[in-house]
Amino acid sequence: MRAMVYHGNRDLRLEVVPDPTPTPGDALLKVDYCGICATDIEEYVYGPQFLDSSKMPIITGHEVTGTVVELPGGVTHVKVGDRVALNTVLNCGTCFWCKTGETQQCEEFAVIGFDRDGGLAEYTTWPADQLILLPESVSSEAAALVEPSSVAHHCIRRGNIQPGETVAVVGAGTVGTLAMQIAKAQGARVFAVDVKQLSLDLAKELGAEVAINAAEEDADAILKDLTEGRGPDVVIDAAGTPQTPANALRYVRRGGRVVLVAIYTSTPEFDFNSIVAQEKTVIGTIAYTRADVQASVDLIASGKLQTTPLITDTITLDQVIDVGFKRMMAPTKDVFRILVKP
Repeated sequence: MRAMVYHGNRDLRLEVVPDPTPTPGDALLKVDYCGICATDIEEYVYGPQFLDSSKMPIITGHEVTGTVVELPGGVTHVKVGDRVALNTVLNCGTCFWCKTGETQQCEEFAVIGFDRDGGLAEYTTWPADQLILLPESVSSEAAALVEPSSVAHHCIRRGNIQPGETVAVVGAGTVGTLAMQIAKAQGARVFAVDVKQLSLDLAKELGAEVAINAAEEDADAILKDLTEGRGPDVVIDAAGTPQTPANALRYVRRGGRVVLVAIYTSTPEFDFNSIVAQEKTVIGTIAYTRADVQASVDLIASGKLQTTPLITDTITLDQVIDVGFKRMMAPTKDVFRILVKP
């Protein structure tokens, strides 16, 4: 089969490799779609960072939806021919964190495309018990964004967002726009803050009460006007620039919560005294649990979470570098998600 194989920094190759052979407990999947996300670009440009270098070369790609080709015995929740999403984060199930339900903090944490061969390939294998059946109402294209939707869902859970609260999302990219929709489905009032009009226009289309261009407007003042002078109850930083954590802390009300869901390629600075004096809470969030994956599928099926408007283009494996990565790395970056159809 053909696959995109990561060999190191700026060294990602389209190769012909042997078809994968399932190990006990694994299913064999035909990959329907695999998304290209900012983390893939960061690994390509700066990596390996999260990629397990001891397992390189490795097939990359972690936003996967597929069709079941082969199953181990005893599996009843899915069958051959079913379309599935994947819980792409594996854990040991026995450590302190797994026993307390914090599976995303497991020390044996392993992710498709980083620790095991991923989805930028014609076929892949994954533990059968970590497959999530897709209902007929959820297309394979929509399901290709279940992975970032699960990141966003976990972020909203970590932020403990309640009905009636005000939530500002800084960075209306893919994860930010998904988080905004999930917060709204929870009953929150949601606002989007970005510096790109393309992102703000889509955020407004997908339910933001107000979309603020921070490059042209005073976001702090506007957010205060929208919240009776206090500032939002929760601010989510999904942008990950050196300035946005400090901006989020400035925007949020006294006693409010800042949720950091971005991956930072630099070391941001902010005033810890503002956290202390104003009793603000800063919450980190990474990855997701199986429950977040199932909840994301359910939200897409219900129509409360729209993912297809975030699909900018669909390409082939031959186009991953010259088209997909090139567009994602462009200074203008006029894309949200590019799907690869192997």
